[in-house]
Amino acid sequence: MGGLGRDPADVRRSSGLSVPEAADPPRAAAAAVEEAWRTEAPRLLGALLRITRSMDRAEDLAQEALAQALVAWPRDGVPERPGAWLMTTAKRRAIDQFRAGERRLRAYTEVAAGLSEAYEAEFDEALSADRVEDDVLRLMFTCCHPALTPDTRTVLTLRMVAGLSTREIARAYLTTEATVATRISRAKRTLADSDTPLQEPDAPGRADRLASVRAAIYLLFNEGYAATGGADWTRPDLCAEAVRVARLLAALTPGDPEAAGLLALLELQSSRLPARIDASGSPVLLADQVRARWDSDAIGRGLGALGSARDQLGTAEAGPYLIQAAIAAEHARAASIEATDWARIAALYARLAVVTDSVVVELNRAVALGRAHGPLAGLALTDELVSGGRLASYHLLPAVRGDLLEQLGRREEAAAEFRRAADLAGNDQERALLRDRAERAAGARPGNPGQ
Repeated sequence: MGGLGRDPADVRRSSGLSVPEAADPPRAAAAAVEEAWRTEAPRLLGALLRITRSMDRAEDLAQEALAQALVAWPRDGVPERPGAWLMTTAKRRAIDQFRAGERRLRAYTEVAAGLSEAYEAEFDEALSADRVEDDVLRLMFTCCHPALTPDTRTVLTLRMVAGLSTREIARAYLTTEATVATRISRAKRTLADSDTPLQEPDAPGRADRLASVRAAIYLLFNEGYAATGGADWTRPDLCAEAVRVARLLAALTPGDPEAAGLLALLELQSSRLPARIDASGSPVLLADQVRARWDSDAIGRGLGALGSARDQLGTAEAGPYLIQAAIAAEHARAASIEATDWARIAALYARLAVVTDSVVVELNRAVALGRAHGPLAGLALTDELVSGGRLASYHLLPAVRGDLLEQLGRREEAAAEFRRAADLAGNDQERALLRDRAERAAGARPGNPGQ
């Protein structure tokens, strides 16, 4: 069975379709297939899962539609509505199988109840724009099934909804690819054996799954904000989708301050995307960003959502997303990195560390401490994190240490840390940036001492 994170070229090779190896699709059509898959796969899978109530069947149908596109689009041209084309193709394939009585359709027995007309009507409804619009959120709630552990729910959602690879998910969880792959396989088996149907839950059921859905949206955004691998440092499409779904979630749960806080956080963070890369696609760090390029509309929406979250919170304690939104708001309001209230940000990270017990939060607090109280204060905390060993494979730990050491004038040590960070980084652009910083710290470039 295929997974939504698979590359279209892999699907083509393994689809069983009679396509000669030498007859690769024209570049434009191949790019269109890849783009359609990247943007439409979550909605396609969401609609298929809603209809079939089977994750395996939904995946199979989606993959078969993709395989057909790899053959048809180079031959017939790219359709005007790629997503609708994929859905229609999946529908026809499913109905053909249903009518043929194939053994693989046993999972449809309860849904179809022997009525192919009703089955076709379900697919036709899935094609309607008003239903497709929120199928991604619906899919998230479905993946966050009560039969799964909270962590496994989020992992499965990232795989099925975002199409993230096991490597990308492993990076988010600071674990191994093998561990993630095992979790996903076990999750699918658990769902296949579960007595609870795979469908969108009612309001009480949504409440039980809400924390997992928020976590999945958050990690989806993070992958877009700083991509784990590949040639691009950011993936704005993932960020935009995460913001869109967070907006739907906040509207669905108007009394949940954490949903509003999550939306505020993502809006505020996404405002920086235009300034995070230069004209060549290279990363631009916060200290070097031109803040005039930040999206003022996104900042306004984020601050508005933050105000709404605080109103909903009342006298209760703030959760992790609301606290992070407050941190992002401090950055958004500051005219420059020097004018930023780093002491308040460090204090907010201290609160966040208590709520989350996260070593990554502590690493962020080290950055804030270095800005607020000097690099030695930040370095002391990073030394504790090194001793703890939980971030041994996380490239940003040596990157932060390198920055702090460079501020202290310990250039050779800083260069070694930047080189270590580059070796651990999976993203091409970030790796190049870290190697460049290592060269500069070591004084390898004349005229750039200690930059």
